[in-house]
Amino acid sequence: MNELLVEKKKFTRSSEYTVKTVQLDNYPIVYILFNDKKSPSAYIGQTVQAARRLKNHLEDKRRKDLTQSILIGHEKFNQSATYNIETNLINHFIADNKYQLQNVSQTSTRETHNYYEKHYYNEELFQSIWEKLREERIVSDTIENLRNKDIYKLSPYKELTPLQVDIKNEVLQFCRDHIQQDGNHVITIEGDAGTGKSVLLSSLFNTIQDLSKDRSSKLAGTDNYLLVNNGEMLKTYKNIANSLPNIKKKSLMKPTPFINEKTNAGERADIVLVDEAHLLLTKEDSYNNFHYQNQLDEIIKRSKVTIVIFDPKQVLKIKSYWNDRLIEEITNHYSSKTVKLTDQMRMNASPQTIHWIDRFVAKEILPIPYENSFELKIFEDATSFKTAIQEKNEVVGLSRIVSTFDYLHKKDKKTYIVDERGINMPWNNTMNNVAWAENPDSIREVGSIYTIQGFDLNYVGVVLGPSVRYDQEKDELLIDPSKYKDKGAFASRSDFKAEVNKAIKEEIILNSINVLMKRGICGLYIYATDSNLRKRLLELERGR
Repeated sequence: MNELLVEKKKFTRSSEYTVKTVQLDNYPIVYILFNDKKSPSAYIGQTVQAARRLKNHLEDKRRKDLTQSILIGHEKFNQSATYNIETNLINHFIADNKYQLQNVSQTSTRETHNYYEKHYYNEELFQSIWEKLREERIVSDTIENLRNKDIYKLSPYKELTPLQVDIKNEVLQFCRDHIQQDGNHVITIEGDAGTGKSVLLSSLFNTIQDLSKDRSSKLAGTDNYLLVNNGEMLKTYKNIANSLPNIKKKSLMKPTPFINEKTNAGERADIVLVDEAHLLLTKEDSYNNFHYQNQLDEIIKRSKVTIVIFDPKQVLKIKSYWNDRLIEEITNHYSSKTVKLTDQMRMNASPQTIHWIDRFVAKEILPIPYENSFELKIFEDATSFKTAIQEKNEVVGLSRIVSTFDYLHKKDKKTYIVDERGINMPWNNTMNNVAWAENPDSIREVGSIYTIQGFDLNYVGVVLGPSVRYDQEKDELLIDPSKYKDKGAFASRSDFKAEVNKAIKEEIILNSINVLMKRGICGLYIYATDSNLRKRLLELERGR
């Protein structure tokens, strides 16, 4: 019995449900209940008592529209494995985006753990299960394609680290403790790029929405929202909403529409989660229809509990300028606390490589580390740089070129070229409902900070444009804000002194480099347009 045991049959209430295969009853199994409607639904579960569990489902009104069942067993299954496979199936079904799942989030609150041969169950055996489901036409896409989708990477059911689980539980308890109290209450989750903020936020929001439908919960009946400033990320969350029962698209908004909607209605939300609060405006902006002084302050005023995701190293505009002092000035007016994510989760890189990037964006140029698990590579010419990224994209997928905002780009639907004499590729086109990095055509484009912030790539190729040069006397980066073409980012503030505005411009460019360089899971390729910087980086690479 080294092969999968599979039993597929109708799931109907007209007769007693029996399990024909002896090894599928009273043994650990996973199962899927589904239908073949135009907008199909599914429920994924695991059990050690298949006949009894499925009989209970037949009596459950929530499963009345499900008409088919498939039971999957294996002689090596144990309960740890079936729990794990159940969660993996949910993650991949969400990414496949075919079914509206009826699952709620009890599996995401169960702390995952290591167990004997976990890798075998996660990879080899799960691959066999998925291929069987494709053979039965229950699912369609391959595991490889699904795992490259951001909808998969942001699935609320993704396995959380122990630190993420602890913070999630702390945030949920904060919500329970304060939801019925007077006033406004704020909990801030801080973390650098790649520390798992978005995955935690997705898991939190799904659980909060599920608890809002649970009559026994203190959060029952609550009116909750997830606010997302980045348009590309908002597309991903809305795609996730297609697959889950309690995340509705109307609860996914940008900050200004939320503020204006609640103002016009004279209402307060219950719990509001704010993704990438470092992008929120800190001054009035008529262009974006925001007529107050600080978006975060206005969101907090319109919420009983606000959950804020924040990283001051990802501030990209003067009109959205934040630092630790500014956020403390806002949150100190309210009942507040702060928790911190510290572990790098995106990049398969050593602490030495992370340190190299951190010092680089502090303008220091250190010897370039070498390691087997992450490829940090400098390129001498644009052609070999482009070819290398294209080759990685063919082999592992999801490999893209991005650039500092040093080349003209306007929102007039015209084509604008990045580095005509070298890279000679157009800026990104974002005029569709698919995230830029997942569009196959984007391999022939250059992404900006605005299309890639918050997303993962397998390999990222970073173009350091004319604003990033080499100071030979000081042996450090020389930042030239006059070469930076993101004029919206540099709109000076009358409430800041001239020297402060100048310093923030340099900080914004360095922040953008930090975000771009921390997109890649497996590798970072760098092409510097400044010949002196390119020469220095190549010297350090050859000397490692």
